[in-house]
Amino acid sequence: MDNQRNLIIAVVLSAILLFGFDFVMRTYYPEPEEAPANMASREDAPVARVDGEITPDAPIVRDLDTELATTGRVAIDAPEIAGSINPVGARVDDITLKTHRQTVEEDSGPIRLFAPGGTDIQQFAQFGWVGEGVSVPDAQTPWQVVEGGQLTQETPVTLAWDNGQGQEFRLTFRVDEHYMFDVTQSVANTGDGSIALRPYAFVSRTSANASPSTFTVHSGPIAEGNGSVNFDWDYDEVAEEGPVNLSGSTQWLGFTDIYWMSALVADDASAAEGTFRSTGADTFRADLIYDAVTVPAGETVSRTTRLFAGAKESAVLDQYEDQGIERFGLAIDWGWFRFIAWPMWQVLIFLFGLVGNFGVAIICLTLIIRLLLFPIAQKQFHSMAQMRAVQPKMKALQERYKDDKQQLQQEMAKLYKEEKVNPLAGCLPIFVQIPIFFALYKVLLLAIEMRHEPFFGWLRDLSAPDPATILNLFGLLPFDPPGFLAIGVLAVLLGFTMWLQFKLNPAAMDPMQQQIFMLMPWILMFVMAPFAAGLLLYWISNNILTLAQQWYLYSRNPELKAQMAKEREAKEREHERKKAEEG
Repeated sequence: MDNQRNLIIAVVLSAILLFGFDFVMRTYYPEPEEAPANMASREDAPVARVDGEITPDAPIVRDLDTELATTGRVAIDAPEIAGSINPVGARVDDITLKTHRQTVEEDSGPIRLFAPGGTDIQQFAQFGWVGEGVSVPDAQTPWQVVEGGQLTQETPVTLAWDNGQGQEFRLTFRVDEHYMFDVTQSVANTGDGSIALRPYAFVSRTSANASPSTFTVHSGPIAEGNGSVNFDWDYDEVAEEGPVNLSGSTQWLGFTDIYWMSALVADDASAAEGTFRSTGADTFRADLIYDAVTVPAGETVSRTTRLFAGAKESAVLDQYEDQGIERFGLAIDWGWFRFIAWPMWQVLIFLFGLVGNFGVAIICLTLIIRLLLFPIAQKQFHSMAQMRAVQPKMKALQERYKDDKQQLQQEMAKLYKEEKVNPLAGCLPIFVQIPIFFALYKVLLLAIEMRHEPFFGWLRDLSAPDPATILNLFGLLPFDPPGFLAIGVLAVLLGFTMWLQFKLNPAAMDPMQQQIFMLMPWILMFVMAPFAAGLLLYWISNNILTLAQQWYLYSRNPELKAQMAKEREAKEREHERKKAEEG
């Protein structure tokens, strides 16, 4: 009895580890079903300088269309982004992502990442200088376009401002084929003496439309420095504790959502300080401040800062990392199982390149994983087969020693030893599957390449839950059931295939345990229903391959096949007996 109890405890604990944590997180920290259409932040209104610091005025809510219609804006037209630069303040405050839609619908429009300051969805980047005894540009400074009329991959744009005191400030903007800007800040000193300035850059956004930050996925401030990526701070902590000064040097910092990121990359990490701060009303800033530079009379000093504003595509981030931005690929928070998740993602991308469909690629990945785990699975099936073979002897012992539990345990242990049966050996693959399953969950949750990727038929987005649910007649009725009751086709297939698996496994001797095993597939059907369709597709494929492997094992062992037939006959006789008694 104790061994059987241990077996059921092991299975239940595995299920809790696998599903319980994420179920709780979804209950208390729900994620939006679709990424916000506009990812820009609501930042403070124009800034003023006090003792070298940058402080906000009261927020002003302006109309987005009105702000974008102002004259003089410098258009941005790159391969993957579009938008404009506001010459007042020289802010990069208008960015949309050409290659990413708001929803799965083709005509839903591009994702907006940046919007002008003062609008209720604002997010922007600004570049400037802090200095004493010298007039420097601020958020109200009207810059002049002195080179280029439109910012493209081939044509940079330069803005200039003369303070009338012998210093000319210039900002030269370049953009690449993806999401990276190069912004060169230069100061030409034509005055009589030297001046000292501290170049800076900041990204500002609101937390109001940020994706939720949970134990499984970080959303909020992010920074690289001192050899690691810092995910330690969220928006609430920054608001509560005041300015967060990052220790040591900072190579890059900014804000991240599940799919999008805005980040500043320092020109020289050893000469840059990073700070996160709240600017009130759910608005936050990531500041990158350089050491002071001296500009002698008659000379020009420049500093180049890069601005990433776009989608966290794994291949693109890795490309920038190869170009020298250390650990930029780790902006995707793979978590503890990165050693599994990242290789799994690379294999999935490779398979997608071969078959052209991510759903088919997931099925192929499942097959590869089953092949790699084949020896372990065979050991599990062998153990289950042994348990099935010795069940008649176990039942006889239970009848003989039903009034002597201690003696029964001794006889059961003796039987296991004689038959070389380990009742817990079948649980090993369950524990092996936990990190693999969780790693795939992270891949489907974090990889933007999976967003809006279809399978076949009604499955138009493998990163979202199955939209065809029973309660709305698989999409025929125009309403969405509550998440816990949204049982879709994939969830039903998951429950059914798992139920078939349990039917092939040795039946528990205790009636209560039998009921638990029979209910577990349908409980998991409800638990797994809100998960991404791609994850359910993986599990269903895994169940089908497991069933095929089980049938193969039993077909190779005539004795087990005969034992299964005897068990079915015994169950039928018991059913007929109970039916006769009730009649």
